[in-house]
Amino acid sequence: MGCEKALSIAVETKTSKQRGTKSPTHSAIHAAVVGATGYVGGELLTILARHPFASVTCLMSSGRDGKKAFAIEQVHPKLRGRFSVFCEPLDTEQVATSGCDVVFLATPHETSHQVVPALLQSGLRVVDLSGAFRLKNSQAYTRWYGFDHHAAEALAEAVYGIPEFHAPTIAKARLVSNPGCYATSVILALAPLLQAGWVDRHAGIIADSKSGASGAGRTPSEKVHFPEVNENLRAYGVFNHRHVPEMLEALDLAEKDFIFTPHLLPITRGILSTIYLRLSPRREVSEVEALFRKFYAAAPLVRIYPAGNLPEIQGVGHTQYADLGFALDAPTGRLILVSALDNLGKGAAGQAVQNMNVMFGFPQETGLL
Repeated sequence: MGCEKALSIAVETKTSKQRGTKSPTHSAIHAAVVGATGYVGGELLTILARHPFASVTCLMSSGRDGKKAFAIEQVHPKLRGRFSVFCEPLDTEQVATSGCDVVFLATPHETSHQVVPALLQSGLRVVDLSGAFRLKNSQAYTRWYGFDHHAAEALAEAVYGIPEFHAPTIAKARLVSNPGCYATSVILALAPLLQAGWVDRHAGIIADSKSGASGAGRTPSEKVHFPEVNENLRAYGVFNHRHVPEMLEALDLAEKDFIFTPHLLPITRGILSTIYLRLSPRREVSEVEALFRKFYAAAPLVRIYPAGNLPEIQGVGHTQYADLGFALDAPTGRLILVSALDNLGKGAAGQAVQNMNVMFGFPQETGLL
C-alpha cells in the first residue's frame, strides 16, 4: 500500500444510522476493561468514569492479582466509589455474557493474542491496547514480539486505530488495534510530510524519543526501579524496539531509511519525540505550517504550534492531546519536528476511548476534553 493511500486523512465518524453504532441519545455503551489493574487500565477507568455515554459493567485482571474478586479502588485509590462492579480474574466466557458492547484489552501481547478470537466469536467489539494485532505480517511477530502469531482471521480484520487517519474504517471495525505510544507520537508528526511527498527519504529520518517510566507498565523490574530511573537518562531498545515495525508499516517507510531510538526519562508520564529529516524540494516555513494545519484541521485532539514554537511534555501531561511543532532551516531544507503527548493518554487509554467513540458514532473528543 502506498503512503498516500495509507495515510489519507479521514476524521469524520459514521452517523448513528449506520450499522454498528449507537446514538448518544440511546442507552450508554457498556464497556468491559480487561487488565484494569495496570497503569493503562487505571487511566482507561479514569476516562470512562467521566464519559457521558459509557458505563463500565465488567472489570477483570489479566492474572497478576490472584483468583479472588476485589474492589478496583484497592489498586487505584483515586477510583474509590466510582465503580460498583468488582474486578475479577480474566474469564473470557464471563466477559462474553456480561452484557458489554465493547471490550478494552489492556493486557500483555500474548494474552490479547489468545483471547481476541474468542471475544470476536462471541460477537463483541474489541479495542486492543497491546501490540498483538498491530502488524499485518504475522511473520513479523516472531522477530519483534517474541511469539508466533496464530490468530490469522483476527489479524486480517484488525484495523490500526489512529482515528485521525482511519475513522471510517474504525467505525465499522470489530477489532481495533490501538497504536503504541511512541508510534503515535512519531506517526502523527511525519504523516503530513510523507503524504505530501516533501521528505527526502534517502537522506534518512531519525526519531529520538523520550518517555516517562509508566510506559514500561506496572510490573516491577530492575530497570524501572526508582534508584535506576531517578536522576538518569537511558537509551534502550536500539534497533529492536517493538514500535518500529508499526511506524514503518503505517508510514510506508523502508527500514533502511528510518532510525528510532527511545530513552527513559526520570518522570512518570509523557513522551517527547524529536524527529530529524530533510525536505525535498525545499520549502518555506509558512508552507510547512500550512500543510500541518490543513492536514489536521478536523482533528480535535491534535494541536499545531506556530512555526518556531515547540511542544513540551508539561503541556500535554494528563491530557488527551498530541502537540506538534517544528523548526525549519529553509536554506538547507533541514527540518526538526517535535511531538509531545501523554503516553497514558493519547498514547494509550485516551486514544482507545477515542477509537471507541468512533466505533459507536460519538464525536471523537467525547469524554476526553
